[in-house]
This record gives sequence, C-alpha cells and structure tokens, in this order.
Amino acid sequence: MTMDEKVGQLGCFADMHRPFAADVNPEIAHQSAQDVLDEVRAGRVGTLFNGVGAALGREAQRIAVQESRLGIPLLFAADVIHGMRTVFPIPLGEAASFEPDLAWRTARAAASEATAAGLHWTFAPAVDIARDQRWGRGAEGAGEDVLLGCVFGAARVRGFQGDDLRAEDSLLATPKHFAAYGGAAAGLDYSQVDISEQTLRDVHLPPFRACIEAGALTLMSAFNDINGVPASANRWLMTDLLRSEWGFEGLVIGDYTADMELIAHGYAEDERDATRLSFTAGLDISMQSGFYRDHLPALVADGEVAQEQLDASVRRLLELKERLGLFDNPYRSLDPQREADTAHRDAHEALARDAARRSIVLLKNDGGVLPLRKAGQKIALIGPMAEDRDNLEGCWVLFGDRERYVDLVSGVRAALEDPDLLTVRAGSGLEEALPGGIEAAVAAARDADVVVLALGEPQRYSGEAQSRVAITLPPAQQALADAVLATGTPIVVLLRHGRALALEGGVRDAQAVLACWFLGSQTGHATAEVLFGDYNPSARLPVSFPHHSGQQPYFYAHPRSGRPELPGVTEFKNRWRECGNDALYPFGHGLSYTTFEYGTPRLSATRMAWDGRLTVSVAVTNTGTVAGEEVVQLYIHDRVASRVRPVRELKAFRKVAIAAGETVEVSFELERSQLAFTGPDLCFEAEPGAFDLWLAPSSAAGERVRFELLGPGVE
Repeated sequence: MTMDEKVGQLGCFADMHRPFAADVNPEIAHQSAQDVLDEVRAGRVGTLFNGVGAALGREAQRIAVQESRLGIPLLFAADVIHGMRTVFPIPLGEAASFEPDLAWRTARAAASEATAAGLHWTFAPAVDIARDQRWGRGAEGAGEDVLLGCVFGAARVRGFQGDDLRAEDSLLATPKHFAAYGGAAAGLDYSQVDISEQTLRDVHLPPFRACIEAGALTLMSAFNDINGVPASANRWLMTDLLRSEWGFEGLVIGDYTADMELIAHGYAEDERDATRLSFTAGLDISMQSGFYRDHLPALVADGEVAQEQLDASVRRLLELKERLGLFDNPYRSLDPQREADTAHRDAHEALARDAARRSIVLLKNDGGVLPLRKAGQKIALIGPMAEDRDNLEGCWVLFGDRERYVDLVSGVRAALEDPDLLTVRAGSGLEEALPGGIEAAVAAARDADVVVLALGEPQRYSGEAQSRVAITLPPAQQALADAVLATGTPIVVLLRHGRALALEGGVRDAQAVLACWFLGSQTGHATAEVLFGDYNPSARLPVSFPHHSGQQPYFYAHPRSGRPELPGVTEFKNRWRECGNDALYPFGHGLSYTTFEYGTPRLSATRMAWDGRLTVSVAVTNTGTVAGEEVVQLYIHDRVASRVRPVRELKAFRKVAIAAGETVEVSFELERSQLAFTGPDLCFEAEPGAFDLWLAPSSAAGERVRFELLGPGVE
C-alpha cells in the first residue's frame, strides 16, 4: 500500500453520495458527492458515515472494489442509536425495564433494518454513566448505575452484532464515549472531567470492559479531557490501559472532529500537532477532520510517527473488514431487494410497542386513580404532548419512518370503547402560552371525571449539547399543570423526557405520575395500554428524581459522609438548607397496579469465605388482586474500608412475574468479586469485614441484614 492508501483507510468521512443525515452536522457538507466518489476511487477513504440506501451504497462500493488500485471495500457507518426505521424507546427509558434481554431484542431489530439500508457499522451503544441529570446525553445511556450500564451495554453489543459478524444482518457496535464523558463538570457537555483514577476505574470504565467482553471490536473516544488530558489524545487511556492492561485488539475511532478539537482545548498547537498527539496516543481513525489524510504522511516521513504504528492501525482496520466478511463479499448488506422488503414491519412494531410499555415507570398512584376505565368515564386529555408527533423519537434518531408513528391521542382513542367521552385540549405550547389555552383546559378539566395531563421536555432539550441549568418543565407547561390541579379533578400526569426531572407544583402533586421518556414509534398504543390496565407497569427508575435541580449531581450510590443526616436532626448535617439529601423518587423505584410484600432476607451463612459464595434469598408476595412483575434488587454496603464506600451499590437484580396471591422465592449468589473496589493502591480487590445487604424494591427501601467476608485462609 502507498502512504496515501494507508492513511486513507484511517479516514471516516461524511457520505455525501447518499447524504440522508447531512443536517446533523451541517459543516460536513463541504464536499460534493462527486468529491467523495473521487476520493474513494483514489483509495483515500476507508469509511463513509451517516448515509443510507442500498443501491447508492452498492455503487460506491463498486467504485471502491473495481476502480481503486487495491480494491479495498468501504465500511458504511451511521448513528443508529435506538432504532432505524422503527424507533424504540431512548436507551435511558429502555434501561427502566430492567430487562437486558429487551435491549438485545431491540438492538437486533435495529441491526436488521440498518443493514438492509446499506450499513455495516453503528456508533452505539453509549455506555456513559450519567450522574448529573443536567447533562443531556444521559438519554443515550442506561442511567446512573454501574451494573445497569454494564449489562445493558453488553446486551446491546450482542444485539447489534448477532452471532456471526459476517452475516447480512450483523451491525458492528461501537461502545462510546471512551471515557468518563458522563462525568463532565456541572453536567455541561464537552466540559472537563476532574476525577480520581479510582472513581474512573470503578464507575466509568466497567461498562466499556463489559462491552469488550461481549464482543465489541471498536470503541469511540470522548470529547472531554480527563484530568487535563483530552481523551482523544490520552495515551494512558487508549494505549496503556486499553491495549496493554486490558488486551484490547480492536480499533478506536475518534468522535466527530475530536482530533481537530485538541487545538481548541489548547492541548495541540496546530493541525499537524493535533494529528501527532491523537495518533500516537492510540486513536486509529479520524472522523471528518481530514487531519490524518493531510498530516500523517509527513509525520511518518519526519520520524515523528513510527511507520510500525501506522501499519498496526491500518492492519487493525483491514482485519476488521475481513472479520465482517467484506473482502469475500463486498456487497454484503447492500441488497436493494432486501431494503424494499417490509415483511418484518409488523414484528418490529409489536416489539416497539412492547419495549415502550415495559419502559414506562409508574411513579405515583394515590387513591388508585389508575388504571382508567375504557367506558363510563369522561377523560380530558390535556397538554402539548397530547397530539404532538414531533417529539416522540427522542434524541439521535436520523432515519425513523415518521409515517408510522402513533401519537398519544391516537393510542388513547383506539383504546376507548366510547371515544366521544374523550376531550382533547392543548392548554399550552411546549414552551409558550397559548391565547385562551389555560382557560379552555380548565373548563375541560372541570367537566371531566379524570384529567390525563401530557407534558414534558421538548425532544431537543436532551441529547448532545443540550445541558440544562434547571431540569424542570418549561414555565408555560408548569403554569398549565398548576391551573388544572386547582380544579380538583383527579390528574394523571404523563411525562415525556430524556432525563430525571425535578417535579414541581401541579405535576408533583397530581394523584398519579408516569415517567414515559421518549418511547418511539408506538408511543400512543403503548401508553394507552398502561393507562387502561391492559399492561401492568413493571419498569423501575434507572436515575434518581431529585426534589430540586440544585441537588445535581445526585445519585443513590453516593459515598458515606462523616455527618450523615439523621431522623429529626438537621443542623450541621450532610443535607441542603432547603431539603434533605434524598430523592423525590429514588433509583430503582416503580409502582405496579398490584402490591408486593417482601419478607426478611435470608443468608445461607453469616460468614462468607474468601473464595466462597453466599446465597441470599427473599420471599416476595403479590398481595394485590392482579398479576404483576416485580424487580427484586440486591444492594450491598461495605461498612468499613480503606476508601469511603457508597451508602448502597446495586450488585444484582431480577424481574419476576408473580400471580395475585402468589409468593415466590427469589435467590441470588454473591461472590467476592462483587464486593471488590479500587483501593488507594489502585488494586481492585475486596477487603475482609462486615457488609450490609438489602433485597429490596428500590435503593431507598428494604430490610437490612449483615454478613462478614472472611480473609484469605480464615475459616
């Protein structure tokens, strides 16, 4: 290979030949379609991204294979985050299901649709741990908990990639953003991350390792710096840790122009310096900047970049293309007939509906106002989200088939036996008051037996570059909620959102509240099934809902304080002046249309051998009148350790179906590795001593029991 051909393979450029999503990053469109094809013909492109279409993709691949000197096939990549044509709930919402298998199924379906549209590679899943809800990109991950981040990230990798990377429907996964992107200071996107190595290793890195163990062959670097060194030029992160310590043999791609941004960071002097720093640190592929194409040849010629390192990166990319089967079948996933086939549509819409209803969290249901009746009950559906179709997807949906989206009012009407009993009023806009809107809404509320109040964040409030100072509803919607609450008619609030919210006034004080996230294509039908009791809600919160925005960053697994808040004691304690150091709705919380009662957790022994296992069990009884699903959560707390430990840490969970009146025994096995953490010496190990344990319905509930981990050789 010539030098130009080598560095060309390490460039990922916007697919202007089939530019379906050029508006996502408008600055990408500086090349024409012909420019791109000329570069392909010259062998100076390895990957094209964010374009779709099998026929045009096939033509670009033909040029690469038949008209370039070496005939190396192209990789086609795109941001397929939570669905392709069929849109599934945002990943944060899907994590609320506490069902990793659900994430596997939706990723598998997305992979099938994406590969049919001419793609090989997705820049997903995002596995950033988000503990500050002001940060908008928390919508793309699994929330604030490490275990959820690990199991959902791994499930999505397996779902995207399937069992055979060479299969037509296998979509290469890319866990991102490596690393600690979710730790941005003040929740401000792209900001610095000042973090101890222990916290980095215990909180932000485990999901990446879990994804690699699940078969991930690529990672995407993050925009942020870590302790002053940008992630995309961080040799300790991408080479010392990732390759030497973890043994990762895949490749790392930079996020969009991440190498270019080293200059704005003040870490690189100019383009050439940015290229040298990022490449020698271990960034194999540059996305869109063109820096590698423009500067790597001279850097190698001048001896500032080793020829061996360049060859190693090129070899990694070529091996990846081989593992995907592109050298044997360069037209893999480029079949126009398969793209036109809609036989899968009904199955995928049924899956989208199931995923959506399994993602809805019942936060509150005072007086049993839910479920609603399908007949004999006058319902006022009020709010800007009632008839809205533009805010169903959530962030980072580029290719959704909007013609198939089901809005809320359509789903509710379809479920009612007498649709004439439904009154619909907007009440307000998403961000602005409507003339006479509140008055009309109040009149409808007074004339109804129950109000369904459809409120939430506009879709653009969450996602990349959408950090918020106050994680509350827009003032116009809050005023609407307050006015409707004053009517005295029972209210059910349906929240649409991409993060945990601080609920106020008429939203907080409504009789029932449902966290509905952004649910995707089947929003209306899925929500109606929960509202009317056709589906008994079973989801739980993957993030803590605070009392106030000012509590951020807030997460349940916070370290113990030397001055913990005590019942009846508030002065000089670890609390805010205006409120305690707790959540309005804690991590793991979620109600059902039935009730569950937990027995006292039972241990197989009170002392756990160093190399032994402990079986922990609890009896859970459905004390209600309908069947339901309960998420049993296992939490531990290390009582005395060489580093201050979190007040609780989730170590296992299981969703179980329990018939009315039935009692089931739920058991887990606990081993020493689940008790380990990174100590002051940076060694990852458990320490002998006493532990608290809970088997509980949330991070703020349950009866505590204790056990002791014995040291090595102690009986």
